Amino acid sequence: MSGAMSCCRLAAAALRPLSSVQRGRSAAVLQCHHLRYPSRALTSSGVPGKASSNLLLYLIVGGTVTGTGAYVYKTLRENKERFTSRVTTVTTRSQEKESSPSASEARPEVPSHVPFLLIGGGTAAFAAARSIRARDPGARVLIVSEDPALPYMRPPLSKELWFSDDPHVTETLRFKQWNGKERSIYFQPPSFYVHARDLPFVENGGVAVLSGRKVVHMDVRGNTVKLNDGTQISYDKCLIATGGSPRNLPAIERAGKDVQQRLTLFRKIEDFRSLEKISRQVKSITIIGGGFLGSELACALGRRAQTRNLEVIQLFPENGNMGKVLPEYLSNWTTEKVRREGVNVMPNAVVKSVSVSGNRLVIKLKDGRKVETDHIVAAVGLEPNVELAKSAGLEVDSDFGGFRVNAELQARSNIWVAGDAACFYDIKLGRRRVEHHDHAVVSGRLAGENMTGAAKPYWHQSMFWSDLGPDVGYEAIGLVDSTLPTVGVFAKATAKDTPKSATEQSGTGIRSESETEAEASEVPISPSSSPTPQVPKEGEDYGKGVIFYLRDKVVVGIVLWNIFNRMPIARKIIKDGEEHADLNEVAKLFNIHED
Repeated sequence: MSGAMSCCRLAAAALRPLSSVQRGRSAAVLQCHHLRYPSRALTSSGVPGKASSNLLLYLIVGGTVTGTGAYVYKTLRENKERFTSRVTTVTTRSQEKESSPSASEARPEVPSHVPFLLIGGGTAAFAAARSIRARDPGARVLIVSEDPALPYMRPPLSKELWFSDDPHVTETLRFKQWNGKERSIYFQPPSFYVHARDLPFVENGGVAVLSGRKVVHMDVRGNTVKLNDGTQISYDKCLIATGGSPRNLPAIERAGKDVQQRLTLFRKIEDFRSLEKISRQVKSITIIGGGFLGSELACALGRRAQTRNLEVIQLFPENGNMGKVLPEYLSNWTTEKVRREGVNVMPNAVVKSVSVSGNRLVIKLKDGRKVETDHIVAAVGLEPNVELAKSAGLEVDSDFGGFRVNAELQARSNIWVAGDAACFYDIKLGRRRVEHHDHAVVSGRLAGENMTGAAKPYWHQSMFWSDLGPDVGYEAIGLVDSTLPTVGVFAKATAKDTPKSATEQSGTGIRSESETEAEASEVPISPSSSPTPQVPKEGEDYGKGVIFYLRDKVVVGIVLWNIFNRMPIARKIIKDGEEHADLNEVAKLFNIHED
């Protein structure tokens, strides 16, 4: 018995609080041979008191072991719960600190460094941002835009928005396309963008826009720019997509403030809002300029004038509308079309001076004619914004204007230029500068690809289009200059040959969005069995047709007049760069005799 008691004393001692090493050995202590479970022999009769003493001992030892085990288990569990709770608390506080508004607000509003910096907030910049993110999903892109609005498309400002029945269109900026579908002029809603201060911290990168800011200085060697508020930003790669500013006429610039206050240089959202309001308040508006913008605005305002007792005048120095682009016979036809829209068109009109007489503006022309009006819209082209060229040491093209870049749209090893401000080398047509929506899309996309390592040249010929309302429109590609020799092939139009019908088929009024991006060589061209189209005689109705522009007997430009969704064929013809003995045969490729 003394041996058993000694063993039990050892067991009792072993059940004191254990170290981690000792806990692992406790099981061996509980394996003493006399601590087996009581058998039936313990309840049989025997020497009085001996069995009961053994049973009491077992109960005491068993209770001690059980209690000690419960204490150890409870202690370990409580320690684990306290540890888990502490970790959870620390992690939660860290996350709350990271995501709390106070933490975000504590960050600088403008990041000091960005991998991709895009200067300008127009179509080219947005196309580049989308292209960069497509190739590098984690990219962090910062757009610095002088415009207070988020990136938006400009074509509806002179087209569909004017035909809207919504009295709140100037606020909503939503419009119905010719096919009746509604959309916004903004490329993406505000939720698409991240805040500039959060750009360096968001997990998967994103696109941020600094609106109402202007880059005023560029240090090419130091890879930094300075904003108009003094903020400095460094970058790894930079795109200049500063676009252009509307030109003014010298005669108007020389006039006083009274004239300037009644002038609209049409370009931005605020210009649309302002002119739309003015068109409901005055009796006469004069548009100076006979190009795309001037003719589109003239048609839009002319149709509105028919119900609002508004006089709309359009004057320009050319012989007819779009005189710098279309051959003379088609320009004259377009002029008559604009007149039928209710516009007083005055060709061969050169402005000499503008003054205020009484409560009206007086425009004096060089041939002695005078025009009285209440408001002037100047639509005489764009001046590329190249102010950064001086501080950056970038070359400006002396012939075309704009930043001079190579075929990859590079001005320096880590600087690219896209959109209206880029004077680029076209590998098929030579050096050019283009001011159209689709060029901004194509060049911006290419610049974004090259900023992420693509090293691709500019070969995808951008197109442009103009609609004189929902019934007459055209698409063009390449060099379309009325000073070049042209060959026009026309056919009778059908109800399907209108911009409205084209958008019903394609599903979009921004027709460059519906264009195929397949290489021209991939476009299947099958010979047509249609009869040879004929060039119409003067005075005939130019329902639909193809106009080829030639340089050294090679087609360098094509206008598709009321022919839509055939641009890949035109692109292939220009890319091939071949001489054609009979352009009537080439015109068959466009199937213009289809009903």
